[in-house]
Amino acid sequence: MATQTKVADQGSSKLSRRSVLKAAMAAGGAAVLGFPAVVKAQGPITMRWQSTWPQKDIFHEFALDYAKKVNDMTGGDLKIDVLPSGAVVPAFGLLDAVSKGTLDGGHGVLSYHYGKNNALALWGSSPAYGMDANMILSWHKYGGGKELLDKIHKAIGANVVSFPYGPMPTQPLGWYKKVITKPDDFKGMKFRTVGISIDLFQGMGAAVNALPGSEIVPALDRGLIDAAEFNNASSDRALGFQDVSKICMLQSFHQNAEQFEILFNKTKFDSLPEKMRSIIAYAVDAASADMSWKAIDRYSKDYVELQTKDKVRFYKTPVSVLQKQLDVFDDVEKKYSAANPLFKEIADSQRRFAERAVKWDLDTYVDRRLAYNHYFAKKPGAKPAPAGKPDAPAAKAEKKG
Repeated sequence: MATQTKVADQGSSKLSRRSVLKAAMAAGGAAVLGFPAVVKAQGPITMRWQSTWPQKDIFHEFALDYAKKVNDMTGGDLKIDVLPSGAVVPAFGLLDAVSKGTLDGGHGVLSYHYGKNNALALWGSSPAYGMDANMILSWHKYGGGKELLDKIHKAIGANVVSFPYGPMPTQPLGWYKKVITKPDDFKGMKFRTVGISIDLFQGMGAAVNALPGSEIVPALDRGLIDAAEFNNASSDRALGFQDVSKICMLQSFHQNAEQFEILFNKTKFDSLPEKMRSIIAYAVDAASADMSWKAIDRYSKDYVELQTKDKVRFYKTPVSVLQKQLDVFDDVEKKYSAANPLFKEIADSQRRFAERAVKWDLDTYVDRRLAYNHYFAKKPGAKPAPAGKPDAPAAKAEKKG
């Protein structure tokens, strides 16, 4: 009798366990019973990006570098695929495409969105009150620039998250048919530039056409424009400037403090896990430093190649032209500050930051030309050329290299 009761109890126990198991499974509660949960594996989050640069440009390479950092740091959980300029939209259409969600993100420069609000060009397309590009990034991160950029995006209805990064060296005055010796040389010239630089060169007498990078050299070759600026030795060489001009003027205030921009569609960005958003932000800082280091290496190599292989002659922009740029920008700033409160607010903020930051910089850093001349400019029977003096006369402009 006791045995029968025990068997009955065991049967009842088995039925009870089966009932509980069925109920738990129906409620998705396998984990509550200690069973391993079977979760359907999900693939990585993918993003389709586009840069504003041709595939052969080092700038497109910088975009790929950033994407790889994010892809690696997330262990493949986020996968950014970067397409070159024009693959989905034209270079100047990037902001709209990212804002609307046509693209999940992109890589470009803020001055390309100048038509949306001219204050965007203050992130690099101006004399920047003496700041270099790294100082502009410092102002952006620690001097209130980020909050001001957010105000612009809200004002123009842009559904984006923006990360300025990657300080650029001072850009050349550009590529010309003949050496620029004075400000009046720009009168009547058909010239390519972008951002506030449009207003600056117009103020110097040029007729300006804002062309994306891939269209500049063909326009020069066909005579649609007389001269143009783009950015640096590597990009300019890849685009083929040396095939249509042998004269490049170095140093200018029109874009002496520009940087790149990484854009995300805000809705897409906000939907990402917090950990992934943090990785994206820190990857921006890492890419900014890495881009600077790569640029020094690659730009300096191409600077040599342009002179030795391509027979390009480089000249230092005359001080009279540089001073004229500053005078013209004063007028441009007054005009836009009067018409656009955001422009004035940003310009005032940059002025305040620049007054102390540039003073500190000028007082702190030693003039490297003295050291360079000491080590590399020694010639038998000759003294090194002092800073700011021409290495050789060239139509009264200062020749470099």
